[in-house]
Amino acid sequence: MISKTLKALLLASALAGAAGGAFAQDIVLRATANSNESDEDYDGLVVFKNYVENASNGQIGVELFIGTQLCAKGDECLAGLADGSIDIYISTSGGAAGLFPYIQVLDLPYLMSDDRVAETVLEGDFTRKLRDMVLEDSDSKIRLMTIGNTGGWRNYANTRKRIAAPADLAGMKMRTVPADLPQTLATTLGAAPTPIPWPELFTSLQTGVVEGTANGITDIMSMKFTDAGVKYLTLDGHSYMGAFWWMGNDRFNSLTDTQKQVVLDGFAALQQATFASPKRKEIQAYADFRAAGGEIYVPSAEEKAAFKAAVDPVFDWFRNNVARGPEVLDLFNAAVAEAQAKVDADRAADLK
Repeated sequence: MISKTLKALLLASALAGAAGGAFAQDIVLRATANSNESDEDYDGLVVFKNYVENASNGQIGVELFIGTQLCAKGDECLAGLADGSIDIYISTSGGAAGLFPYIQVLDLPYLMSDDRVAETVLEGDFTRKLRDMVLEDSDSKIRLMTIGNTGGWRNYANTRKRIAAPADLAGMKMRTVPADLPQTLATTLGAAPTPIPWPELFTSLQTGVVEGTANGITDIMSMKFTDAGVKYLTLDGHSYMGAFWWMGNDRFNSLTDTQKQVVLDGFAALQQATFASPKRKEIQAYADFRAAGGEIYVPSAEEKAAFKAAVDPVFDWFRNNVARGPEVLDLFNAAVAEAQAKVDADRAADLK
């Protein structure tokens, strides 16, 4: 059944738009990303737009709305998909966890070893199974199209000191998104989680409202957090920064089968673009971080094992507190194991 939260949001949206005019008859997909043009999300949308418009011989147009012109928050944007005022939206897990809390599984720490494994998981059946769950839980109103990347891997950055062990996080005021899982993770490691909206994070670091954050290097440098006092970065890579790409299911089903295939292939191209973009951008970002006086620390295998052991309680919390958590965690663990085996076999074959 559709959630009470989504029903309320749809009702509010319907009332607000009751006086609005009819949509144009041309096939124009309205896509929004609450980011900026230096972000991987924008790179993905540009690739999607180019592919879809060309592959459809101009039959399908794509309008990009970068920023908060159409909606500002995850629940608001998802309601827009459900009521048809928005066609495509990208969120982090935190942005959609209010409606689909189990997608936070990607934020669970230290489950995937590297990009090759993560990309293999997200290209496979795990994403399709999540799609089925999302359709079921939204009364077939919201469709998960693909999962890409938005910033590489989460690493610990802060203004105070090098973080080389879980104890180094004790008492540190860490910025988190409002979702439960990142707050639970911070608490488990002894930090003090402080939910801060992304646009307010620079000032919060600068004024000491928070002392640290968990982000990828491209986000850190695009937001110039070094100017706000961030000096230390620990490359523990505790979670993959997944980008969830959503589409209104009614809008998708209004297309012909040929048009649907063009859109699906467009999302496949988008996914590949977002996989590649952080890898390229992080080269300059790391150089800029060092040039700004930042210290980059890579934990040893033993230190990383200590971090992994310290977060064990988070997995119990996820199973016991997140709706459909056990089901999704089992699916994810199986997908990761299968992907790791495939990548390992490919590596062994290429070494012959």
